[in-house]
Amino acid sequence: MAETISGYAIQWRRPAVIGGLFEESFDRGAFDKSLREHPDVVALWSHDSARPLGRVANGTLALRSDNIGLHYILTPNADSPMGQEALATVGRADVGQVSVGFSSMVEEWSDTDDMPRRLITEARLHELSLVVWGAYGDDTSASLSRTAAPDNASSALRRLREKAERQHRLRGI
Repeated sequence: MAETISGYAIQWRRPAVIGGLFEESFDRGAFDKSLREHPDVVALWSHDSARPLGRVANGTLALRSDNIGLHYILTPNADSPMGQEALATVGRADVGQVSVGFSSMVEEWSDTDDMPRRLITEARLHELSLVVWGAYGDDTSASLSRTAAPDNASSALRRLREKAERQHRLRGI
């Protein structure tokens, strides 16, 4: 069985207080242009680029913008210690939130309330991370799913491994 981690990395128009300084939220579709023009987003463990869990380019991370927010499906490598850790800690609900690494491209500010507000209408998404506590809290999610059918990335990886093994046998390696 293939195990995946999925949920929402961001929900549209759901505010978070950033550093006690301002309230931030994302407008619907804020990442759409970024996902078209710079689709190779990575999934990391707690924003650590030395601990990658998946990426769009190899099919282990899928992202889509819908009416609720930015939805993701991550297929960590269950054969690696990092993948096992991600699957185990999300499965036990020790880790259940997501944080995003992004660059704001277009934003609107409002100073009419006690705390300034920032609405991000366009942003470049660099990464999403599984975290214990994210700025957006329970408005993000990470939950474990098991699927009976292998996903495309796992099937492709298996076929590449089988091909390499055949080539090694033919060469006597």
